[in-house]
Amino acid sequence: MMLNRLLHACETELNYIDMAINFKKSFCIRIGPRNDATCASIASLNDHVIHWMTEVRYLGIYMVSSRVFKWSLHYAKCGFYRAANAIFGKVGRVASEEIILRLITSKCLPILFYCLEVCPLTKNDLNSLNFVINKFFMKLFKTSDINIVKIGQSLFSFDLPSVIMRNVLKSSKTVCDIMCV
Repeated sequence: MMLNRLLHACETELNYIDMAINFKKSFCIRIGPRNDATCASIASLNDHVIHWMTEVRYLGIYMVSSRVFKWSLHYAKCGFYRAANAIFGKVGRVASEEIILRLITSKCLPILFYCLEVCPLTKNDLNSLNFVINKFFMKLFKTSDINIVKIGQSLFSFDLPSVIMRNVLKSSKTVCDIMCV
């Protein structure tokens, strides 16, 4: 009820300055201890309904309804895989590993690292990001042996996301500043 009144007050003020809310792009998400509670629909003055969602995209990140502020890495990982597979599709096995890693670093890692420095990451999130990079190296070196992957990563001085994020949190640099060194 209070949310409806707040929405109506915002609508009234926006109408006063000839602006309107785009209800096709507006959603509600609940974050907190009662995130799983069923909520009543919120209706505008013109009877447009704002729906409650469990996942909402905002500025390129996907927030998830949970007890604490949390966001989904699923779409970032899918974007990384899509970009890496596109590079493999164009370059194939013709280019050296060094060239492929340069392309991955400049084109694919920014997709994976988008907004990481501002979103809280758990240890599981960092392990999930490390897994993405390890799987990429397994494909690059045509192996399933993690020891070979680690040797390859050290030979090419390729840091895992957990190491890069640790360096970001220690310094005032962004992920892109550390990756481009």
